Order: sequence, then structure tokens, then C-alpha cells
Amino acid sequence: MKAAVIDPGGDLDIVLANAAAQNVEIVKILLTHGHLDHAAGTDKLRRRLQIPVEGPHREDSFWIDKLPSETIASGFPPTRAFSPDRWLEQGDQVTLDQITLDVFHCPGHTPGHVVYFDPGIRVAFVGDVLFKGSIGRTDFERGDHDALLQSIRERLWPLGNDVTFVPGHGPLSTFGEERRTNPYVGDNML
Repeated sequence: MKAAVIDPGGDLDIVLANAAAQNVEIVKILLTHGHLDHAAGTDKLRRRLQIPVEGPHREDSFWIDKLPSETIASGFPPTRAFSPDRWLEQGDQVTLDQITLDVFHCPGHTPGHVVYFDPGIRVAFVGDVLFKGSIGRTDFERGDHDALLQSIRERLWPLGNDVTFVPGHGPLSTFGEERRTNPYVGDNML
């Protein structure tokens, strides 16, 4: 009954209450990328629980370094910049008790965005790379639309149409459904 929190942007009391209700022990924080709505609660949660942070890719360090000013400018509770205990690379794996997640570096939304994939249960945690019917924004600093499309098509689609993905915002979907219907990266767009 070990758990990881993926992308603690805030609302840590809710996160901790949900973990308590599920009777799980949070032992790790995993980050997909450094945007404030995904990482602003990281330092506070890490200090509170004394747990390690893994991810994202080092290319997102500039986003993490900007968290203090970005949170204030956006009306989020102030936070501190931090350094993950482990930066992640394409092909790395992260473990949680008996679960191993494969790491895919998927730049585009941010240059250091990573995706976590559990091949056992065929679920991917994709952050803001892909959404049901859409893709992540690329108009932020160092966003790259072409790189995002390439990340999805070359790193995610090969995992299989049956993979369910958990996006950073919005409802679940499958890679197969998005290949059939997504107006940005569907197969009919190739």
C-alpha cells in the first residue's frame, strides 16, 4: 500500500486526505514537467513527508527555478524552487514497491516533459502531452509544436492502442481512441 503523488500542483490537504482514505503511504513524488499547476506543491509536500522527488527531465529545470515568481504572479500560494532527487531520461525506470514504470521523454509542451508508463496494467500518466481530443499547449516558453507531435507519434503510439492514459487535465482516454479521433495527432492527420 505504497503510493506516489504525480504532479502535486497544490491542494495538498486534499491529496493527503485522499491518501489517508485509501490507506496508502505516500513514499515518492513523480513530476511530468515543471509548470506550476503540476509542480508548485512539490517542495512543501517533499518537506512535509520527507520523501524523494523523481523527474522531470533536466530540460525543465528552468521552469522549476521560476516557480517562486510564477506562483506569485499567477495567484498561487508562494513556493520555493527545488531540485529533484533524480532527473529522468528517456529509457529510465522508476519503481514504487513492486511496480516499475517506464519513463519516456516527450518534449513539446515543455522541453523536459516525461511520461510514466505501467506496462503491466497498460496505463500511461501523460501530464500535459495529450488530452482526450486535444494535445498540450506549445505557446509557453520553449514549447515546440513539432516536437510535441513527434513525441506522441514516436514515443506514445507504439505502446499500443489499448493503453489507457491519464492526462494532467480532463477525462481518461486510450491511445487507440485518440489515433481514431484526435484532430491534432489522429492517424488521419498523417
